[in-house]
Amino acid sequence: MKRRPEILLITPPYHSGVVESAGSWLPLGLLYVGGALQKAGFGVALYDAMTRYHTLEEVRETLRREQPGAVFVSCITATVLDGLEVCRVAREEIPGVLTVLGNTHPSFMFEEILRQHPEVDVIVRGEGEETAVELMQAWEADADLGRVRGLAFRQEGRVGATPARRFIPDLDTVEPAWNLVPWGEYSYRPKPGSILAVVSSSRGCRSHCSFCSQRLFWQESWRAVSAVKFVDELQMLRERYGVNVVMLADEIPSLDNERWKRILDLLIERNLGTTLLLETRVDDILRDAELLPTYRRAGVEHIYVGVESVNQATLDLFKKEAQTDHGRRAIELINRHDIISETSFVMGMPDETEESMERTIELAKFYDPDMAFFLAITPWPYADLYREVRDHIAVTDYRKYNLVEPIVKPRAMSLDTVRHYLTKGFRDFYVGKMKRMQSMPGWKQEFMKSLMKLLREHSYLRDQMSELGHPAGADAQAATQPVGGK
Repeated sequence: MKRRPEILLITPPYHSGVVESAGSWLPLGLLYVGGALQKAGFGVALYDAMTRYHTLEEVRETLRREQPGAVFVSCITATVLDGLEVCRVAREEIPGVLTVLGNTHPSFMFEEILRQHPEVDVIVRGEGEETAVELMQAWEADADLGRVRGLAFRQEGRVGATPARRFIPDLDTVEPAWNLVPWGEYSYRPKPGSILAVVSSSRGCRSHCSFCSQRLFWQESWRAVSAVKFVDELQMLRERYGVNVVMLADEIPSLDNERWKRILDLLIERNLGTTLLLETRVDDILRDAELLPTYRRAGVEHIYVGVESVNQATLDLFKKEAQTDHGRRAIELINRHDIISETSFVMGMPDETEESMERTIELAKFYDPDMAFFLAITPWPYADLYREVRDHIAVTDYRKYNLVEPIVKPRAMSLDTVRHYLTKGFRDFYVGKMKRMQSMPGWKQEFMKSLMKLLREHSYLRDQMSELGHPAGADAQAATQPVGGK
């Protein structure tokens, strides 16, 4: 008879049509917590309801069948309402279950959650591995939770928080529970048959961006896994589980230039055949201009850089510490070295006008990344930017805080107008991109055909992108077939 899991790690059944358009992404934060709990002797299972596209009723059936003693639910702002529903259903199906929330939104909004939602017992604040273990040990022993750092919970009718826990000083000592992953469920759509992992080589960022949740969560600190340990992990994933595409979860993996060079050299030396997708800062790309051929030889095929705005005043408000021309130069460098370039442009600030949004769209085409996303400014309720735009927030439904739905109403236009220009940005950009597709290297042409198909079939842009038809100058049938080469 199968032994029931003592702890079930759950993702909420939420979808916005954004990240899932390119593939299925495993919940790395929960796997780190699971690894720590397993090491401490607890039985753990992963239930990724998001990736499985399960409904809340299917979540209910799973909980009824598995009967875990505790559920740990990971939530960001957009998913927190569905995470709360998971806790409510767990309470209804499992008498005495311990319900725990963690990740960015609960870490900062614990008072609101615990005051309004009795279905949540405990919130893990900040980095979760050590806190989760001590929480479960105290709960099983019926000990005082007040002695566990990094928690928030109700006590005698009041919400309280224990002192913050220090960050783990040596990231080489933490291991995700890779054994919990049903690897067949995770793939990268531009590479049919691929097995995709999300891996972390560092935690944190020392930048001061006013809209960012991660720099607050990590308190503007940065720690890294050693180069050898990180590449060892990629090799293990390749050899043991067949992982051939890796998305780096890091906010800025290349901050330590010498360590980053060592990682690239080791990847070239070991020749794993693993494709790397990563995000980094514009400044690091400019710094590494001469190193970009090494990026490519090491397997880096896709780089996202956060341009965010083509308006210097907006960049200054965002505290990006960058100049508008830096983003354009970084994209040029990435393109020049045969790597997919991706960026985003944020629109809808209070002083936005139709003219400024048109200018953003035109400059986005001039910057010429391979992929561009036009996103609605989304002020997380705990971020610095929230205070700047509070009087202009028109939407309070957290499910819409997903960078797709306009949240902030500009002085000079309606939310519908903002929505129109976000859509227009996508249409105009990709129409122009398809017209220039023949000038791209062959493998990028194949990638772009695949991208168009993904946007038409799997993203929140389905309706808008379906109007574009097939790439100009390309074989229509080929454009509808999944292709590799990303």
